[in-house]
Amino acid sequence: MKRAYYNNTILGFLTEDSNSILGQLSLNHTNHSLEELQRNAWIKQIEILKEELKGIDGSIYFEFQIPRMGKRVDNIIIVEDCVFVVEFKVGDDTYGKHAELQVIDYCLDLQNFHEGSHFVKLIPVLISTNAKFSITDIDKVVELKDVAKCNKNGINNIIEKFTQFSNHKIDIVKWENSIYKPTPTIVEAAQALYKGHKVEEISRSDAGAINLSETSNYINGVIRNSKFNRKKSICFVTGVPGAGKTLAGLNIANQRMNADRDEHAVFLSGNGPLVEVLREALARDLVLLSKRNGERINKKEALRRTSTFIQNIHHFRDEYLKQNVEPTEKVVVFDEAQRAWTKKQVSSFMKRKKGIENFDMSEPEFLIDVMNRHEDWCTIVCLIGGGQEINTGEAGLEEWINAFEVNYKDWEIHFSTTIANSPDYIKSETQRKWLIENGISETDLHLSVSVRSFRSEQVSAFVHELLELNLDNTRKLYSKIKKLFPIFLTRDIEVAKNWLRTESKGTERTGLIASSGARRLKAFGYDVKNEISASYWFLNSSEDIRSSYFMEDIATEFDIQGLEIDRICLLWGANFYLNDNEWKYQNFKGSKWQNINQEVSRNYLKNTYRVLLTRARQGMIIFIPKGSDIDHTRPNKFYEGTYNYLKEIGIEELF
Repeated sequence: MKRAYYNNTILGFLTEDSNSILGQLSLNHTNHSLEELQRNAWIKQIEILKEELKGIDGSIYFEFQIPRMGKRVDNIIIVEDCVFVVEFKVGDDTYGKHAELQVIDYCLDLQNFHEGSHFVKLIPVLISTNAKFSITDIDKVVELKDVAKCNKNGINNIIEKFTQFSNHKIDIVKWENSIYKPTPTIVEAAQALYKGHKVEEISRSDAGAINLSETSNYINGVIRNSKFNRKKSICFVTGVPGAGKTLAGLNIANQRMNADRDEHAVFLSGNGPLVEVLREALARDLVLLSKRNGERINKKEALRRTSTFIQNIHHFRDEYLKQNVEPTEKVVVFDEAQRAWTKKQVSSFMKRKKGIENFDMSEPEFLIDVMNRHEDWCTIVCLIGGGQEINTGEAGLEEWINAFEVNYKDWEIHFSTTIANSPDYIKSETQRKWLIENGISETDLHLSVSVRSFRSEQVSAFVHELLELNLDNTRKLYSKIKKLFPIFLTRDIEVAKNWLRTESKGTERTGLIASSGARRLKAFGYDVKNEISASYWFLNSSEDIRSSYFMEDIATEFDIQGLEIDRICLLWGANFYLNDNEWKYQNFKGSKWQNINQEVSRNYLKNTYRVLLTRARQGMIIFIPKGSDIDHTRPNKFYEGTYNYLKEIGIEELF
């Protein structure tokens, strides 16, 4: 994939006619509404760089694509062993903080995801053409803790400073042809897909991307076939942890939304915070994009538009509960479909919240019934996860299959071969046999390659072994991941906060998380019962006290499940602690703890900590409080066993 609008050797750039360079840039630029503004910026950049790069040997790139971020770097200049990542602010007389963070983010993206940039010297450069001269701290810039800043006359000087001690040259051909293997957060993925990027551009270009593409291609084939033959179909998609089921679902919904305007595809999730964050992120992007394009879309209109793409499954259900009409949507993607509610749970909810007596369908059955109202065709895509159930009343895959077995036998069922081969998805052998005999088994409906953690794909395995108290296996896995995915331990919350602030660069997001049952963290100033705004916590800047960066509001498993941030501090609560080499499970009621004895409730609590321990992308620090001699709700035994266990694994303590 050609990632730059224009690239050349610096000598070639200097000798090439400026109009020829401008012509190539214009030819590759598709956003015609920005033509004049962008054209003037390019003319100025070309003029400045032709003057400043005289006598320098290297390569230059204009508008170098960073697909994961849905943006392009103004320039990349490679000289000796340095990759200068340049952000131009033509006409500016100050160095804006936002621009500084943006150019550091570009460097981090290349460092983390572009194979040829993993071990090179990346130099973020901000050029505000009319600003005053700025002193550069070389060490901080190389560490990506600061930005090299200059005006239109300072670029030559910056290049000289950073290359004066070079002892080798970057292999340009090898660098250009290096694999780009991004692993975007689900927020970044949704933004990029909504802007029109393909899933191949924003996901890893190895087996993970191939797997995602094959799954998407198969589902698109089912949809086209259903449409052509006027029939109804469903696809059950499974995947290993971190394989990108949600990304696959968003991709399908986005593709079908753009494939044919009469299809009206939608992505549905019962995860309220995930829906809120994704909608808000897309709406903010849409407002900014419309402003750049000379349009004026307000936030309310932007939210209305993005809401047609991503919806809360319960709102979708309630809308079609009101009236017995054919739905607008022809293609619906249900995220975490195994978590749809049982008949008992729906019936209880309908009675309590809606005043509807004797509601006699499970959520899967009702959702199928809604789509079955179509006279011609429709397709349902069910994304099936597992191992992170944290709520009661979840139906599981059995309830979906039961609905087809009893009431909807004319539907065409496509399912992952993993479902047929594993009792983890359908416990009833009779039901599995019915599915095999009446459905179509397909390997492409299983996402078998994890694409989540670019630091280490063994973090999930490490967390599993840790929670199962398999000390030897946990130690071995920790020794493998600790350099790539740092984990620390502390008894001092201020030490934890300082580590998060020190380690993070650019706009890498940090925050505090804890179990919703860790009620006695209130003694340390953190009340898990305080509701947070998920969209503010996940999306707002470091200046906003409601954002995760500020480390005042604490997110629980209900806020963060399905989402990730770069680095977290997990505040470990007394509701789940180790004593005599076994986990103890507690609920806080009134003014004291009560033991949890039901096995299903214990599993929910253990899965809560599984969710919390797997939310970080780049590292975490675990805060274990110290017990109190004067507070009967916080004795030492609630903390020391867990602390000693983590130390025994080999996790280093920070003081």
